[in-house]
Amino acid sequence: MPDSVIRVLLIEDNPLHARMLRGFLESLTTPAFPVSWEGSLTSGLNRAAEEDFDVVLLDLVLPDSRGLDTFLRWKANAPQIPVVVLTGLDDMALATRAVENGAQDYLLKNQITAALLSRSLRYAVERVWARSEEWDSPMFRVAHQQFLKAAQFMGLDDNIRQRLLFPQRTQVLSLPFRRDGYDQVETVFGYRVQHVLTMGPTKGGVRYHPSVSLGEVAALAMWMTWKCALMGLPYGGAKGGVRIDPRGLSRQELQRLTRRYTSEIIHIIGPDKDIPAPDLGTNAQVMAWMMDTYSEQVGHTVPEVVTGKPVVLGGSVGRKEATGQGVIFMVEEAAKHLGMDLSKSTAVIQGFGNVGSHAAHFLEELDTTIIGISDVSGGLYNDKGFDIEELRQYTAENGSLEGYSECDRISNSELLELSCDILVPAAIENQITAGNADRIQCKILAEGANGPTTTEADEILNERDIFVVPDILANAGGVTVSYFEWVQGTQNYMWTLDEINSRLRKIMTRAFHEVLHRADRDDLDLRTASLIQGIERVTKAKLKRGLFP
Repeated sequence: MPDSVIRVLLIEDNPLHARMLRGFLESLTTPAFPVSWEGSLTSGLNRAAEEDFDVVLLDLVLPDSRGLDTFLRWKANAPQIPVVVLTGLDDMALATRAVENGAQDYLLKNQITAALLSRSLRYAVERVWARSEEWDSPMFRVAHQQFLKAAQFMGLDDNIRQRLLFPQRTQVLSLPFRRDGYDQVETVFGYRVQHVLTMGPTKGGVRYHPSVSLGEVAALAMWMTWKCALMGLPYGGAKGGVRIDPRGLSRQELQRLTRRYTSEIIHIIGPDKDIPAPDLGTNAQVMAWMMDTYSEQVGHTVPEVVTGKPVVLGGSVGRKEATGQGVIFMVEEAAKHLGMDLSKSTAVIQGFGNVGSHAAHFLEELDTTIIGISDVSGGLYNDKGFDIEELRQYTAENGSLEGYSECDRISNSELLELSCDILVPAAIENQITAGNADRIQCKILAEGANGPTTTEADEILNERDIFVVPDILANAGGVTVSYFEWVQGTQNYMWTLDEINSRLRKIMTRAFHEVLHRADRDDLDLRTASLIQGIERVTKAKLKRGLFP
């Protein structure tokens, strides 16, 4: 962890501002902030090459460098030192761009106090340390960039802003389970993260995947908080997972792993604490094992401890297809807004798992022509369109789309760049980046996956007037129907599929139009408007509850 002395390099050409900041820093003792001052970027970089510093306070307008280029030059030459940007009210947009590109924070020169300066510098150093030691994840960086951008636009109180950057509760596990060769015990890493406990029980999926890390599940928990708040659900966000490839496990091994993971987190989950659900690499059967393990420990059956379980065990009809169904509800609303006829439109779906296959099915029901589809084996293209039910039967029999011959084979990256009306990335994160965003050829981009678009790509897509329906809005159908399942479980009363879909459409349509209204009113992209809607609700709840003690 950072120690009790934080060495600061101040790069500021205005002597009055420099004197003020040095005065603040020299008055602080816990920790102490020994400060060195340079008046230009060149001299600052030379100083950093000769001495060790923990953090830099960087003015972006200097005699030898101006604007975002100042930060980018610093980052290129001293990437290991975290940056807090100094800005005036007239340069706020510039400071925000610096944060989006990797700066840790920004401070308004005319609003700085010693306490605010101390906290900003401490958090910048601690944040970088945490990311490098525990949290480092491209997904977590994107989640932070999105949050900080929204926080700047809405003028979020700094106390709330700092509080929401990291999860409230985190459990990191190393857990053993037996392989089918009984004398072989495998030890893997698992996680359960609860981002905000203010709103009610926490809610979020469990994923089994080789890329699972603390940073990844923290990002997903953060997005789940905004998603639940946006939909008006009485939950905070959570997420969990195990870093393992479930495709390499037998059914018996998968069951032993699931039961051991559940027993390790059993003290922090429960129907009134934290409610897991399926995610990448898990399914209704995994939820059944989790429910059974929990129920065995407490001595009676507790169906509402998880959602997404089999209907015979108290699961909800419509839950398996809910995320894909919700994506298409949002595509329908976007098409109405843009004046598009879906029956005359084409679509491309990246990913043919639970979300992608159901999204494709529901688009096909609307007479949309699906010209491109993909899974882990690669992409398929047919300008005449695919029979989605035929593809589903093929994957059920063969395990993937590999070998399907009634089409042209293309790569996943080529698939994303196909000319179409609707693009649904429904696979994994970081698929649309600054490297390919200018080649995306769609009118509507509806994010079925979590975090498929980077912050840099967002800017390019917005400049090109591509209508992006962000993940926290587009794929909120899963958690919404999970909420319905939880309510049905607590009431011991089951709803019909028509009731489920009607309620889901109503909730998601309301959220879409609220976000669209804010975006139009405040001249924002839909992602930022969605985040602000969710963050505002969480902020109001936190302020109403107050701080104990």
